[in-house]
Amino acid sequence: MTSTAATADRTLPTTRTGGPDDENNILEHILGWTLVVVLAMLITQVGLL
Repeated sequence: MTSTAATADRTLPTTRTGGPDDENNILEHILGWTLVVVLAMLITQVGLL
């Protein structure tokens, strides 16, 4: 095994890819739905729908 492969095996479990977490973050859900509602109101007011 090369040193690069050994380093990759040792650091693999702690490496984060930036993907979503498994926890339920209520603030994130509220902000997401608020954004959806604001965009829907904007689209309706401008007359695009």
